[in-house]
Amino acid sequence: MNPSPHGTDLEHEAADLNTLIVKARAEIAQVIFGQDRVIDETLITLLAGGHALLIGVPGLAKTRLVQTLGSVLGLAEKRVQFTPDLMPADILGSEVMEEASDGTRSFRFIRGPVFCQLLMADEINRASPRTQAALLQAMQEGRVSIAGHYHDLPQPFHVLATQNPLEQEGTYPLPEAQLDRFLMQIDVGYPEFEAERRMLIATTGTTETVAQPVLAAGQLLAAQTLVRQLPVGDSVVDAILTLVRAGRRETSQIADVQRHVAWGPGPRAAQALMLAARARALLDGRLAPSVDDVIILAPPILRHRMALSYSARADGVAVDHIIARLIESVA
Repeated sequence: MNPSPHGTDLEHEAADLNTLIVKARAEIAQVIFGQDRVIDETLITLLAGGHALLIGVPGLAKTRLVQTLGSVLGLAEKRVQFTPDLMPADILGSEVMEEASDGTRSFRFIRGPVFCQLLMADEINRASPRTQAALLQAMQEGRVSIAGHYHDLPQPFHVLATQNPLEQEGTYPLPEAQLDRFLMQIDVGYPEFEAERRMLIATTGTTETVAQPVLAAGQLLAAQTLVRQLPVGDSVVDAILTLVRAGRRETSQIADVQRHVAWGPGPRAAQALMLAARARALLDGRLAPSVDDVIILAPPILRHRMALSYSARADGVAVDHIIARLIESVA
């Protein structure tokens, strides 16, 4: 095994972090009922150092998930409700003129809600493209530019954005460049019967379970560093490249892709699969990812990085159908 920068055996360090992460997952599951897949995919996103787009109808605990993550992982979290009149300064902050007692004037920067470690961008597609672009810079660079000056964001910094798939009136579709910045698109569905029953009983009484802190921000950063150190076999690398390149019309041998895909996943999709597969291995207590990790993570990582052609819409072909064909190429 390769030693970590701290001189600790990589395997022991991974085992210690896995213990904490499993405990964190259990704490979150006590509050978020029937969404085990969503919890796992969100944790994988954070362990990989990325951002997530949560898509689901109202009332599926998306907001509560973000609040619980902040508490359990020891992250300073904030929430911004995106609306059509939201301006970039409402997110990033702005400079104000202040006058001292001696009459001298100077500008002081007042930080916006983006200066946190876990930002919930609620209904992100309701904001104007200008506001979306301001958040894009923060997501990509980890800093914001105000009046020609750069201001670094806290570390770690993650955006968990939500979209309501039912209401499209008055929304601004996210540009492809910004969608690609999200490591995963996590589809949040309805819970199973027993999970919804437990939720109903647990949340309508006089008391509710509160998730307890398990990690600190520094430990999450250490976990993100460790994820990048986990070894990846050639078979996994080949599976990632085969999967991603099979989704592009220019390099695909799959008839459905050539007919129905307008544009496919770029190199950032392969990077996301590599990091997410490592993070999933760490979450499961394994030292190295497998091809199965790539297959399981392909839908949430690829579905927002592909656009279908008009013929696909006419034929009723969905993105998940195309991804299923891609998976067949590496399964």
